[in-house]
Amino acid sequence: MKILTVLAVVVAVVATVSGQGRGQAVAPSNLPENPTPVAFPAVSEQVTGPGTMYESVQSLAPGKGLSNFNYAEKEYFVSGTANGRPYKTRVVVRRPIDNTRFNGLVLAEPMHPSGSAHMFEFTSIYGMSTGYIAIDMLIGGMQQVIDHNPERYKDFKIEPSQNNEVIAQIGALIRSNQNSGPMAGLRVRKMILAGTSATAGTLINYLPAHMVYRTPDMQRIFDGFMPTSNGSLIQKIDVPLVHVPTMLEVRGANITSRQDGDAPGDQYRVYEFPGIGHVDSRDNVRLIPNPCKYPTNQFPAQAFMSVALHHLFQWVDKGIVPPSADRIWKDRNEKNDGSPMVMDEHGNPRGGVRNTYVDVPTASHNVPNEAAAELIPNASAYVAKGGMQAARQMCGLASYQIDLSKAEMKQLYGSKQNYRSKVEKRLTELEKAGWSLPVYREMILGDAARVEF
Repeated sequence: MKILTVLAVVVAVVATVSGQGRGQAVAPSNLPENPTPVAFPAVSEQVTGPGTMYESVQSLAPGKGLSNFNYAEKEYFVSGTANGRPYKTRVVVRRPIDNTRFNGLVLAEPMHPSGSAHMFEFTSIYGMSTGYIAIDMLIGGMQQVIDHNPERYKDFKIEPSQNNEVIAQIGALIRSNQNSGPMAGLRVRKMILAGTSATAGTLINYLPAHMVYRTPDMQRIFDGFMPTSNGSLIQKIDVPLVHVPTMLEVRGANITSRQDGDAPGDQYRVYEFPGIGHVDSRDNVRLIPNPCKYPTNQFPAQAFMSVALHHLFQWVDKGIVPPSADRIWKDRNEKNDGSPMVMDEHGNPRGGVRNTYVDVPTASHNVPNEAAAELIPNASAYVAKGGMQAARQMCGLASYQIDLSKAEMKQLYGSKQNYRSKVEKRLTELEKAGWSLPVYREMILGDAARVEF
């Protein structure tokens, strides 16, 4: 299958899964007309059995797990009534073991239908270094959680028409500063809702509900929103929103034309990072070992998704207005190179939020990858279970890289020492401009140190 055909299929699938259509969220018909408080759901004590918990975080950078940051993972069951019918689900809270390390900021997300808390995976090093709490709500993908442990999760149920009210109820519970429950003893200052791909669709479909649902004391439930791996045109709301399309959306037809805004009711930023793929290709366990035709992209998606999250937290918490960025340039495939993005002489997109991987390149970073001709014999559990269909799905959403030759590297940089010096200089410039976070400096310089030519 040709790459452009794969891209067309992938973009269509992503739009269908996330309910985007042409990117317009449709207001649910059952919403109240005026701001209305939601009820708190009932919440259990921490659940420790029977059997094992379904683990929705599978893909973290090596040596950067929860224990490395003295974080704990706790599961709670929540239940109540939404849209006139009962529901029961779970919330997983990832928080500092030492309460004094909590910085007052919460990242909430619906679990992705594939069974992962991707937004935590995308931002965990930054978040756990600074002391945020990550909330993972089971909204979609419920059956695989039940199948993991039917005894533990046998009573779980949510209907799609209940999603918005369940998100609102759980959000209200998290920020209620109660003396018991998932946030006992902790005071939430600000909370954002994030999502990626299908869960970005969940987030976008929640926005009309955000405009009317309130906490029991009539406060807003979420202070900001961050949809990623998504190019939809998103409605204006009354709190800041940072939008992160990836190269897959920029390359395809599903990309927003909305411009940045600073006015009340239009606080919006769109950040496009050249090099970043629709899914993380570096640490995603489903892509290890590589089932794709081309080498998987080692671009650290987490380092740059975290830039967007950092600016959003600063915006909602301290009122620090984030910088605007250029969009990735597009040429409508003028050069007949198979891409509507304008590519530089090394095969990387021009424009967008810059980074050392494209400004001091050792490879071209491209989308989409495609599955190898045959299923690899030692595939990941996900790909082995789903066969070639799973390989095509993951590779079609993944990015890939083609390394520059040793001769090209020699011509560009002369020596390894000069290359590394250029990376460090450029990284320092980007950190000062707010486009790279110091917490990822070691990772980025470590990548540069491993380059040989």
